[in-house]
Amino acid sequence: MDRITLGYAPTRRSIFSAPDALKYRRLTKNRLEELGVEIADIDGVNKEGLLYDEHEIPAIAAKFRAAGVDGIFVPHCNFGTEYAVAALARGLNLPVLLWGPRDERPDEKGQRLRDSQCGLFATGKVLRRFRTPFTYMTNCRLEDPEFKRGIDVFLKVCNVVKTFRRIRILQISTRPYDFLTTMCNEGELLEKFDIRIAPVPMTELVQKTNAVKDSEETGEAAAFIKANMEIKVEEPAIGKTAALKVAMKRLAKQYGCNAVAIQCWNALQSEIGIMPCAANSLLTGEGIPVVCETDIHGAVTALLARSAGMGEAPVMFADWTVRHPDNDNGELLQHCGPWPLAAAKSKPALAKPLVFDYPGAVSAEANHGDLTLLRFDGDNGEYSLLLGNAKGIDGPYTLGTYLWIEVKNWKRLEAKIVEGPYIHHCAAVHGDFVPVLYEACKYLGIKPDLYDNNEEEVKAFLRGE
Repeated sequence: MDRITLGYAPTRRSIFSAPDALKYRRLTKNRLEELGVEIADIDGVNKEGLLYDEHEIPAIAAKFRAAGVDGIFVPHCNFGTEYAVAALARGLNLPVLLWGPRDERPDEKGQRLRDSQCGLFATGKVLRRFRTPFTYMTNCRLEDPEFKRGIDVFLKVCNVVKTFRRIRILQISTRPYDFLTTMCNEGELLEKFDIRIAPVPMTELVQKTNAVKDSEETGEAAAFIKANMEIKVEEPAIGKTAALKVAMKRLAKQYGCNAVAIQCWNALQSEIGIMPCAANSLLTGEGIPVVCETDIHGAVTALLARSAGMGEAPVMFADWTVRHPDNDNGELLQHCGPWPLAAAKSKPALAKPLVFDYPGAVSAEANHGDLTLLRFDGDNGEYSLLLGNAKGIDGPYTLGTYLWIEVKNWKRLEAKIVEGPYIHHCAAVHGDFVPVLYEACKYLGIKPDLYDNNEEEVKAFLRGE
């Protein structure tokens, strides 16, 4: 599971109760520890460990940078100091979570100690003035389920943002000649999002594959294949698949990449005589997504899917292919075998693919259940993230890694894919991460495009309803 550290910056204002602010600073920190959240606090910057003096912001920011925090949590332990919160948030350029504990009833003299909710209204407005995006967790008690849910969502949002801002993609060879769909604007990706691409020629991959074929790591990978897959190919294909997986992993490490986009056909087959699908599957299963047909935007999509699930849910890179023969809202997600073995409903087979006469593909139906489907894409200088829900359903057997899915309204989704800016590739991940990805988009500078037409439902979930 990916790990996230939050910068804990509880805030107060001088005209409200300092003792009560200290109380809620302690109670909130204790609750985070109960939930297993890793934090870096601001203790030592001042005696209270509370944010209220703008002159202390440089020291707080330095402490958070040194701790490598991935987001900032700002509980309003009383009204709070909104301009100090905004200055800290703008300077660090990280996801920001605003929250305040629900205020108690006034005492017998009519006095109120905190007015935390009122302070949240002020901070939200000032953050807008600073043009600083933020996430809001509804005003609730520490024990309320909304608090636990809000923290969990925000941690996932931080992971998506952290991953997106560090995307480095190993591009193995050019896109296939026939695939104008997978062309991308490398310069624009760098300029807009700091997404960096490390292109290497096919010869470099082949040389690396030959160099590692007798290595201990390749032997271990071959043993893993034999133990975890039904073998329907000749013995040499196992060793070649294992060596290819090891070669891609070493190249990714060499170039500092966290995903791979490979020209999976047809130059590779003439060089080493296999399909790379099973090697892609193994490496994806180890947390480095590998996508087909040199689809750079697809690699970005796979990383977003992986990070939304905190690295725990297997990411399936798929084609939208054909409609279900009996279900008008059904569709086939399929590819030649890049899906991780953990996604398979039963023991997968190492076999040949649907249309190529080479070994090295994977054949298996994926587990059913609830899914999130997504696709990052763009053209003409604008980028968006298509996303929504689906569920696995029964359907006819087909070759490759596959899953028949059902969505709420396939015709609406089909129109979005055809009319663009999307293509026939997507990523699928088990679980509902639509609210996480929707919220993360505000920090990524891309537009969320909900194919279920349910934006108000997603916002309601994020509000804690």
